[in-house]
Amino acid sequence: MSVTNTYTVTGMTCGHCVSSVTEELTGVEGVTGVDVQLDSGAVTVTSTRELSRDEVGTAVAEAGYQLA
Repeated sequence: MSVTNTYTVTGMTCGHCVSSVTEELTGVEGVTGVDVQLDSGAVTVTSTRELSRDEVGTAVAEAGYQLA
């Protein structure tokens, strides 16, 4: 089973931001893919299980950003 959700992350301004968010989200158990669109702040997360908004938000916060 594959679950895909898209979130909006605020505060990203450069490629390093994208890398940080991708790295933190990839570390969440079950995450199989992360696609970050810098211009819109859209972050699409694909996982093997349903992720809670808190799980995603915590990973994004560890990278130094926050969910909108």
